[in-house]
Amino acid sequence: MIAAHPFGDPQTVEVSADPGDPAVVHVTWKVGAADDLTLLGIHLGVLPEDRVMLDGAIRYDDGDAAVVQTAPQVHAYLLDHVSVSSGGARCPGSVEGSGDLIADGADLAFRCAGPVTTATVTVSTLTDLHPAYRTLATGPDGQHRVYGTDAPEHSWTFGSSDASAGTPAAAGAAGTADGSLGVGASAALQLGAVLGAAVLVAVAGTLVARRRRRLPSHPTP
Repeated sequence: MIAAHPFGDPQTVEVSADPGDPAVVHVTWKVGAADDLTLLGIHLGVLPEDRVMLDGAIRYDDGDAAVVQTAPQVHAYLLDHVSVSSGGARCPGSVEGSGDLIADGADLAFRCAGPVTTATVTVSTLTDLHPAYRTLATGPDGQHRVYGTDAPEHSWTFGSSDASAGTPAAAGAAGTADGSLGVGASAALQLGAVLGAAVLVAVAGTLVARRRRRLPSHPTP
């Protein structure tokens, strides 16, 4: 079994309208780190499986990115794991551009039947390698979203100044000064999504214990 490393810098997507065609939605995907890109290459058969060490760690070489980012398997993978629908119909997609998948990402364009005001974007990249992977997403008018196995789709609104209403508070709190999600927030967001429930239980237990210690004893008559 291949071990993934989902707690490093997160993968990201940016959802945007096409400035020249209101029927087209762009989704720009960037992988989080070089070892995730190597892992994806191994998963798709682009890189050899002997890159996986006995302890599950991934051994990656400096040339891996160049090999993986030009492989047609990666483009097919992205179109399988990123989709857009509008007006109840799925919008056909294509990879319009792909460069450095860490720094520049891959631009996926989805052509819908008519002008898009609301689009549902589904993202499931890398979660097939490990369910703890998260994707930090930004959209028009400062909208934010954190995608994961428990929330693989989200509806984005185009052309509305108050479209960010209803944005998850956790995503907004991790934003930068310009309203975008900073990569430095990845560990807190991803660990919080996975471990948040356990932390809440631990805190509740501590409060209960403190309350019991403060209760006065009742002497036996």
